[in-house]
Amino acid sequence: MQSGQLTLGTVLKGLRSRNNWTLKQMSERSGIPVSTLSKVEHDRLTLTYDKLQQLSERLNIRMSEMFAEGETSTSSGVMARRSIGTLDRAMRVNTPNYDYYYLCTELRQKRMIPNLTKIRAKSLKEFGDLVRHAGEEFIFVVKGRIVVHTEFYDPVELGEGESIYIDSAMGHAYLVAEGCDEAVTIGVMSSGEDNLMTSLINIHEERTQDIAAA
Repeated sequence: MQSGQLTLGTVLKGLRSRNNWTLKQMSERSGIPVSTLSKVEHDRLTLTYDKLQQLSERLNIRMSEMFAEGETSTSSGVMARRSIGTLDRAMRVNTPNYDYYYLCTELRQKRMIPNLTKIRAKSLKEFGDLVRHAGEEFIFVVKGRIVVHTEFYDPVELGEGESIYIDSAMGHAYLVAEGCDEAVTIGVMSSGEDNLMTSLINIHEERTQDIAAA
């Protein structure tokens, strides 16, 4: 990993340093085992959405702040960045409707957000309100079948090997097709804005709170 790249591990390490906490003290405050925190700080492990939520609540820090875009400067137009995306290093976000695996999260200020998603929601009632955020997105079906709902078009069903490209500001939802229990997609979200990752995390956080309050 190149020097200066911001990861969840460096964020937690910086938070612990600013508060003069030992790993044991952070563990006692967050309720997350010392061994887990140590692996996260050394970028050998990430945290699932429920653990991120627990960490943010107990340490009084907004979850989106953990993934705020860092500032990077370069003297040339070529940043020469590279990241290998693997599921064990992905940022996992688990919700009743989806399991998201955000890839290559150590690269900051990305204009594209790659992810693998496992889709389980079977109806719009189960899904809730259509999602909207800045940018555009491309979704490719790897396994199963999905139904794509958008606010300006009729629903469309896609199978393995098929894909769709949409304006993300248009309300949208991805559901599994009838007879399919779970589908897997690969997606890429892009935006001219620098805070797309933060916006996506805020959406997950708000929707999870809405489901819990229902």
